[in-house]
Amino acid sequence: MTTVNDSPILHLKDHGQSVWMDNLSRDLLVSGELVQLIDSRAVHGITSNPAIFEKAIAGNQIYDQEIEAGVRAGQSVDEIYESLVFDDIRRACDVLKPIYESSQGLDGYVSLEVPPNLAHDSEGTLAEARRYAAAIERPNLMIKIPGTPEGLKAVEQTIRDGINVNVTLLFSVQSYIDTAWAYIRGLEARLADGHDISSMASVASFFLSRIDSKVDDALDQLAETDGSKRDQIAGLKGKVAIANAKLAYQEYKKITQCDRWQALVAQGANVQRLLWASTSTKNPAYSDVMYVDELIGPDTVNTLPPNTIEACADHCDVSSRIESDVEQAYAVIDTLPAVGLNLDDVMDELLAEGIDKFIKPFDKLMDSLVMKVKQLSPV
Repeated sequence: MTTVNDSPILHLKDHGQSVWMDNLSRDLLVSGELVQLIDSRAVHGITSNPAIFEKAIAGNQIYDQEIEAGVRAGQSVDEIYESLVFDDIRRACDVLKPIYESSQGLDGYVSLEVPPNLAHDSEGTLAEARRYAAAIERPNLMIKIPGTPEGLKAVEQTIRDGINVNVTLLFSVQSYIDTAWAYIRGLEARLADGHDISSMASVASFFLSRIDSKVDDALDQLAETDGSKRDQIAGLKGKVAIANAKLAYQEYKKITQCDRWQALVAQGANVQRLLWASTSTKNPAYSDVMYVDELIGPDTVNTLPPNTIEACADHCDVSSRIESDVEQAYAVIDTLPAVGLNLDDVMDELLAEGIDKFIKPFDKLMDSLVMKVKQLSPV
């Protein structure tokens, strides 16, 4: 068992990777646990999503007093929801503000997602991004916007407006490329408007374990229908998500070396870092830190749920591997069509499912708030 002082998770920063946590709740803020995680686990950012807030708020009495106050003030359920969430986000931003300042804007961010039912609504997404940023009013806030085609139109304008963005639900390498160029166009437009771009920040959240779960299931089905390829298929299981991420990183390198990006760097632009998301291992047969160990490298963020943070703190094998076995990664992806798997179709399905996985808990949270409002309303 490692001690706090020599914990492997503290050494990810030595290889250019920041640790953010995929979790936020009032308990975490009030108890001081977030401060402890910053000190003992080098947690330098927070990401949230509707599923996280649904778990945090539903059935948790810590929010009841504020909900009751909202009821007495005549607030709608939507207004009560936003008061709870915005308050948590502001508090987290304030806790992380020293990280933001000491890292000169590299870290210390808290991400808040626009309503997931707007994933295919550019104007609605942009309007909510602007409203959220104005209401929360913290320099270390990032607005999360899904990387759909419509979402990326909003990303471009949001960056132009001077609002930091976390582009989420990226699965395919092409979706990452499209995201990177949306960021570049947004910075170019902001610069053309006569504004400074040196304080702008963005991350591209590239999902991992969901890919392996989906692909592994598809590979198992293919193995059942074609026994002659069973060994070849077995060699691909648990390999696709990491290979896909390594290819995305190669595209990141190409983009950041191009003339258009270098022209922005000359004006003070900061790179849009790749952020590894969905990093809890779903298959117990795989290492519980595989999505950390294999993707350590410069200009990256790994956002980890609490259990994975503790696993990494205990037994991560820290070394820069983001550019190791790249040819093997290409080979893994190139082999998929030969065994009958269309990765583009899988990625499209994952994006649709990802949006749905945020809409359902958002709706469930709103339903639970309706029930709480009824319970806490004066008779």
